[in-house]
Amino acid sequence: MPDISSATQQRPRRNLKPLAALAPYVLRHKGMAVAALFFLVAAAATTLTLPIAVRRVVDHGFSGSEPGFTGGATGFLDAYFAMLGVLALILALASAGRYFFVVTLGETVVAELRRDVFAHLSRLSPDFFDRTMSGEIVSRLTADTVQIKSAFGASASILLRNLILFLGAALMMVVTSPSLSLLVLGAIPLVVLPLVAFGRAVRRRSRRAQDTLAQASAFATEAIGAIRTVQAFNAEGPTTRRFDAAVDDAFRAARDSISARAVLTAFAIFVVSASIVAVLWIGASRVALGTLTAGTLGQFMLYAVFAAGALGQLSEVWGELSASAGAAERLGEILAERPAIAAPPAPVALPSPARGEIRFEDVSFAYPGRPHAPTLSHLSFVVRPGETVALVGPSGAGKSTIFALTERFYDPVAGRILVDGVDVAAADPADLRRRIALVPQDVTVFAATAAENISFGSEGASEAEIERAARAALADGFVSAMDQGYATPIGERGVTLSGGQRQRIAIARALLRDAPILLLDEATSALDAESEGLVQRALEGLMQGRTTLVIAHRLATVLKADRILVIEEGRIVEEGTHASLIARGGLYARLARLQFDTGRDAMLSGAAE
Repeated sequence: MPDISSATQQRPRRNLKPLAALAPYVLRHKGMAVAALFFLVAAAATTLTLPIAVRRVVDHGFSGSEPGFTGGATGFLDAYFAMLGVLALILALASAGRYFFVVTLGETVVAELRRDVFAHLSRLSPDFFDRTMSGEIVSRLTADTVQIKSAFGASASILLRNLILFLGAALMMVVTSPSLSLLVLGAIPLVVLPLVAFGRAVRRRSRRAQDTLAQASAFATEAIGAIRTVQAFNAEGPTTRRFDAAVDDAFRAARDSISARAVLTAFAIFVVSASIVAVLWIGASRVALGTLTAGTLGQFMLYAVFAAGALGQLSEVWGELSASAGAAERLGEILAERPAIAAPPAPVALPSPARGEIRFEDVSFAYPGRPHAPTLSHLSFVVRPGETVALVGPSGAGKSTIFALTERFYDPVAGRILVDGVDVAAADPADLRRRIALVPQDVTVFAATAAENISFGSEGASEAEIERAARAALADGFVSAMDQGYATPIGERGVTLSGGQRQRIAIARALLRDAPILLLDEATSALDAESEGLVQRALEGLMQGRTTLVIAHRLATVLKADRILVIEEGRIVEEGTHASLIARGGLYARLARLQFDTGRDAMLSGAAE
């Protein structure tokens, strides 16, 4: 399946339909939406009363000749300007209410949208993340939601206010002077039709700008995450130049979008303003001939200006909404992604208490991105409850894939996998994974406290339980020695810890989970002798009483395994104990000999130095 970014570039939208997907978020807050609409109508209605007051002042105020009024010219002016002051107060309060409720509604909608998108991401299967860069996802979660917030905040408020103002002003223009209104309203199609046509171009260019910005963000995320490698290879210059090129692409795309919106705005304002000038010319001629009062012309012109200004701002807002439609579309693509791995409608319950048996039956598998390159082929084996089985083989043999299938990150192409006698495809993945603890070779440590890292995946664990797990994993010593003990933040990706300390944090996390099945991607392969000894001791405690499947890199682990499965090209080519496999003289014996020779060469080298 193609990348979500490139896929949507091939099918650009032709309307603002993606924004309709946000309607359910608005409907969750009907009270706030009604209040925002009330203040929007109040502000627009108050604005539309001003031209009527101006006409009456011009036509009657200076002479005090309005029928039914006996206070004279001065009293008339005083009364009307007092009324205008009241209208100004109402307009100010209505505008403040409009801004508060519309912007608050926008912030609420965007906050909920962000939560929903992130929650949905957390449930997607690994194959989605295999084909999508994390920086691209983060860009959608941040930059695109900011774009939508702009639409729901300022843009939505301006859109609704000016739409009401335009419709009200157009109606009052017809009431004031039907003949003059034909000239102004006749220009509307000349604005609306180009508005739609330009809007499509704006939307396409806005989408391209958002995609290129996301690509730049994705590269920045990747480079920053590997900054030590970048500096170690003196690659700051090439990395910076590559990012500069990505930023330049994003700038050019944004400039194209801005140019399209600028042309759209200029065209709309010119056409509407030209029609107002024509109306003013004709109206002034009628006033000179005595067929139209000056106050009526003033009232009409104010309504025409309101309508023109509203239509001009609508053209600007249309561009903003087009950009927001692109952002909503990009987020909608994430929300439309369905997990490849999901619980069946009626999941089969795993037996309780758990036994910890793992069974592969004629399993074949190829990764979704490489369907023609099978990783496992007709693989069958059983790991009995409480047994420790080591997986040995060259890189790319399929050992890590066995772990991924056991946790049901993927489903096999053929065959089935059973845990405690239940086909994992028929079980709820969440229930399955609660029975499994993983200690990876490359430990994930979060930018949180030591206690939060140990209790990750064991929500609600007490301080005493966390400390007990840390002691069992031989991590309590270095954690307690930190400035704030278990409350010490240990930095993004655990940069303040050594490799051995990170591994012991992972072991403590697995101990606290207390799962009957342990998947161990042997954690000692990249450690020094002292750290390896500590981690090995912690692992021995962790493996007690658990079914353990080990990807073995060191013979120390292999020697303690109940059985060894030798994997090559996705098949089991040898099976037995260390001694029996050595005696057979096959692939395992060759791998063991290579390790012994490497270790001996290293010792001889160290002695020579």
